Amino acid sequence: MTVQGKRIIVTGAASGIGAESAKLLTERGATVIAMDRNKVGQNCDQFIQIDLSDADSIASAAEQIEGKADALCNIAGVPPTLPPVPVIQVNFVGLRMLTELCIPKLNQGASIVNVSSLAGINWQASMEKSKALFEIRSMEEVEGFIQEHQITEEDCYEFSKEALTVWTMKSWNRWQDQGIRVNAVSPSATKTPILGDFMETVAARLKAKSKPIEGLPGPGAPEDIAPVIAFLCNDDSRWLNGANLIADGGLFAARAGQRFGFN
Repeated sequence: MTVQGKRIIVTGAASGIGAESAKLLTERGATVIAMDRNKVGQNCDQFIQIDLSDADSIASAAEQIEGKADALCNIAGVPPTLPPVPVIQVNFVGLRMLTELCIPKLNQGASIVNVSSLAGINWQASMEKSKALFEIRSMEEVEGFIQEHQITEEDCYEFSKEALTVWTMKSWNRWQDQGIRVNAVSPSATKTPILGDFMETVAARLKAKSKPIEGLPGPGAPEDIAPVIAFLCNDDSRWLNGANLIADGGLFAARAGQRFGFN
C-alpha cells in the first residue's frame, strides 16, 4: 500500500489524529496540504488556516489550495463539551461546505475520508433529524435547526457524528462522474487533546447505560487510526465506497455481544 506521489488535503493537521495522519502520509511519500485553525509547521507542504465554523474562512481556504489533490481527509472536529451550535457547525456543516468547495480541486478517482466516531454508531435512530440537517445550507441556519429539533448539549456531539456517517453513505455516488468515492472512519475514544472531554461526556453516558465487560480496550492512539485513513486514501481501497470503518480495538463487537448475547 502506498500513497507515494499523491497530494492529500488533511484538516485538523495541527494535533491528534490529523497531525499523525499528516506525518504518516508524508513519511509514505505524499504531498500534504494541511488545514487547521492553528499553525502547522511540520509534515506539510502547504499550510492553510481555516475556521470550520466560518463560511468565509472555509471559502478562502478552498481557494488557496494549490493545484489538484488526490484525497481530502476531513479530520478536524470539536469536542462534546462545546455548545450545540459550534459542534454542529464544525463537525458537520463546515465539513460539508469545505468538501463541496474542494470537489473542483480533486483529481479524477480521488478519495474523501470523513472521520466520524463510534459515538455516531446509532445513526438509524436520528435519521429524520439527519435528513433535516442535510437541508441546512448556511451557518446562520444552525441555531434555528437546533432549537426546532431540540438538539441538546448532551446529544449534540453524537448527533453530529451520526449525521456525518449518514451523509458519507448518502454521498457514495454524488460525484460519480469524477470517480470520487467517499468513506468514513469511526474511532472509539482516542488519545488526542479532546480525550478528556470525550471521557467526561460521551464515554461516561455510555458507561452508565451498559453493564461492565471484562477486557474492554482502553483509548486508542492516533497511531492506530492514521493507517486506516491512509488506507482509504490509497488505491488499494478503491472498492470501498460509502463505507464506515470502525476502528475501536473491538469495543463495538464487545458491546454488541453484550446486547445480543453472542459473547
